[in-house]
Amino acid sequence: MGLVPIFCWWVINLSAKSRQLQELLEPSVTALGYEFWGLEYLAQGHSALLRIYIDAEQGINVDDCARVSRQVSAVLDVEDPITGEYRLEVSSPGMDRPLFTIAQFAAAAGETIKLKLRMNYEGRRNFKGRLVGVEEEDVVILVDDHEYLFPVVDIEKANVVPRFD
Repeated sequence: MGLVPIFCWWVINLSAKSRQLQELLEPSVTALGYEFWGLEYLAQGHSALLRIYIDAEQGINVDDCARVSRQVSAVLDVEDPITGEYRLEVSSPGMDRPLFTIAQFAAAAGETIKLKLRMNYEGRRNFKGRLVGVEEEDVVILVDDHEYLFPVVDIEKANVVPRFD
């Protein structure tokens, strides 16, 4: 089947606050020798959750997360970019790793992924299928014998579905 193009109404993948936090924190994470995989910033009333994902060739353990947490906490205390209370979590991407960038989608080609769109397409926002690959800034996913082309900026959340072979 041919590709079904999805037209983009959203032009920003990360919220302004998420971008600000990434620009502030990524240098600290990489200076410690870790890959900054991505972050999720979820404001919930008067409090927020800041979840940072880190990775490394040898994998991530609890001590790595604690080390990054201490460093990031110090930066957040000095810069104070989050108004009100927040909870900081540092984690590895895990087996069901979230996908944030077009490069991460490209590296996961061939895997089964679940993704949630920012807006409905064909009456739904959730899709699960095989990640065929990427074309420029678009993600190609095969769902029930149909290939869909989703602009990465229209994807709210995407995760690899773990395989237990």
